[in-house]
Amino acid sequence: MPAIGYTAQVLALILSLYAIVVSVVGARKNRQDLVMSARNASLGATIFLAIAVLAMEYLLIVGHYQTEYVADVTNNDTVLFYRMTGLWASQDGSLLFFAFIMSIFTGGVLLWKWGAVQNLIPYTMAVLNAVLIFFIGLVVTVANPFSQLPFFPPDGQGMNPMLYHWGMIIHPPILYVGFAGFIVPYAFSMAALITRQRGDLWMRTSRRWTLVAWIFLGMGLLLGGRWAYDVLGWGGYWGWDAVENAALIPWLVATPFIHSVMMQESRGMMKRWNVALMILTFSLVIEGTFLTRSGVIGSVHTFAQSAIGPLFLGFIGLMFIPSLALFVLRWDDLSSDNELDSLLSRESAFLLANLLFIALAFTVWWGTHFPIISEAVTGEKIVVGPPFFEKTVGPLFAALVLLMGIAPLMPWRRITSRKLLYTLRWPALVGALVALGLYFFTWVKLPGALMTFAFLAFTMTTTLMEYGRGINARHRARGENFAVAMLRLTARNRRRYGGYLVHIGVVLLSIGIVGMEFYQVETQQNIDRGETMIISSSIVGTYELTYQGMEMAPSQPGIEITQATLTVSQNGQVIGELKPYQEFFVRQQQPMTIADIHRDFMSELYVIVAGWEADGSSATFKAYINPFINWLWLGGLVLVFGTLVAAWPSPEPIRRNRKVKSKPKKELTIGNI
Repeated sequence: MPAIGYTAQVLALILSLYAIVVSVVGARKNRQDLVMSARNASLGATIFLAIAVLAMEYLLIVGHYQTEYVADVTNNDTVLFYRMTGLWASQDGSLLFFAFIMSIFTGGVLLWKWGAVQNLIPYTMAVLNAVLIFFIGLVVTVANPFSQLPFFPPDGQGMNPMLYHWGMIIHPPILYVGFAGFIVPYAFSMAALITRQRGDLWMRTSRRWTLVAWIFLGMGLLLGGRWAYDVLGWGGYWGWDAVENAALIPWLVATPFIHSVMMQESRGMMKRWNVALMILTFSLVIEGTFLTRSGVIGSVHTFAQSAIGPLFLGFIGLMFIPSLALFVLRWDDLSSDNELDSLLSRESAFLLANLLFIALAFTVWWGTHFPIISEAVTGEKIVVGPPFFEKTVGPLFAALVLLMGIAPLMPWRRITSRKLLYTLRWPALVGALVALGLYFFTWVKLPGALMTFAFLAFTMTTTLMEYGRGINARHRARGENFAVAMLRLTARNRRRYGGYLVHIGVVLLSIGIVGMEFYQVETQQNIDRGETMIISSSIVGTYELTYQGMEMAPSQPGIEITQATLTVSQNGQVIGELKPYQEFFVRQQQPMTIADIHRDFMSELYVIVAGWEADGSSATFKAYINPFINWLWLGGLVLVFGTLVAAWPSPEPIRRNRKVKSKPKKELTIGNI
């Protein structure tokens, strides 16, 4: 079976090389038969990579420990469930899996109806396979998951204990789909530049592929935050870790692309922006993969340092420099059909949003790479911690939230300042009342929190107003009740109202971020059996945690679980029981601390056991009150749902780019994803 898997990888590499050469020759000579031959070769590469993946899964399931990768990530105690997920538990297998996902996207493009983009397909195919060849080449040479040991060990080492979590099943694959998916719009943008296609055909063709990649990457970020919250035991969901940031940065750059494509579709503007954003997004995807696998920056997520780091760095240069050169060469072809008429216009709002997103992405990029930069310049590696990101990212994010509320109410071309202020009067009033109400009647006193909550109230009001206008108009025109009107309105213009749902999700998510950032409470205390520790919050009051004792809990083979029991009381009333525990992985000699959580609508009480006496007579506990954390997860779900709605817009006629002399009939908003 190892020979079958490795041979399948080699054949996939050969077919991808063939597809590149033949697709370009077919395009040059206008030979459709050659293009179809290249297409079939690309599909064949996908099939052979699937065979390689199945071969590796078989080896993992049966415990073929002579295969070095299998011995690294499984052992005799590993249950079937985690044997299967071992495919992406370490570097070599995850590279094979990533190449396979990328080949699925390649196959999906080639099986799609080509139609009007037929002239783009040969070069799109060539770019897709050029990227794919790099990853297949890695698993064929320096990162071969099918490499064999000179003997057959009776047992393996087993995977990293931190990966024994339900998120391990779905978090890495979802993140990989998000990363790999951006290969499609990148390839189409390069094909459009090569063929000098000046319209928005490449963009409209790849729009849904972009949304798929964007939403999967977003879900991967959310699931990664949930994994950190559940497994790492520090009471938070985002630590500004280098690999976390490496996944966030391309998502931040892809977000303005999703918005600014509407400018090109509707007004023939921002063509250069869109191509540049896509080149930058995919380059950051590859650079993020480099950070994860090179070990140049320490992270809880990174794989062990290996020889593939320089190869990734070289590939980034080989990909980014020609892309940038082609972009510069086609600069004149990407000129806008219209110019910006006024700073007070929807066009300006789109541009400002782009600039804020880029500033946000650069800030995160700079902080993430500062250890490398400082070491190169001064010889000393200076690590930038969470305070830097919180102080710099926070204001930019607040500005984006405010703009998200203003932009939908601004018309195309221009609006007078007086009319804009009049339009914003009600949302501004709601925001001001929320800030005043919170200050005088609740625990919210910090200026930063008050301002952010005011911005969120403002943005939620404008979004609901826009949604409400459409629902009310349909209710009056057709006599439908409001629920039916909302559903049918959304179904009729999914792109617009899906975008509104995304904005609502961002607001809800932001409430959780603000609560955690400004009002998280933490305490640590050693207490004897029968004693009580207290943790208080201005939001939910006081919790009393009474220690009842420690005991060994049932577990799977190779894992010892020591579990504490705490009675939770509030205002003198027992409201529940928490059982935080520590897992000790015998083979790896590594402990894992797992929290237990008491949940309610306003907050979560998060408790871990940090240490204990051997006889259980006393123990040390760390407790957190996490305000509004549930709103973060809820907002993430709404954001995902809104994107799914927007990804399949209602059929509508294709607009041609032209000089616009009057306001377009079709109303779009910055939320029209």
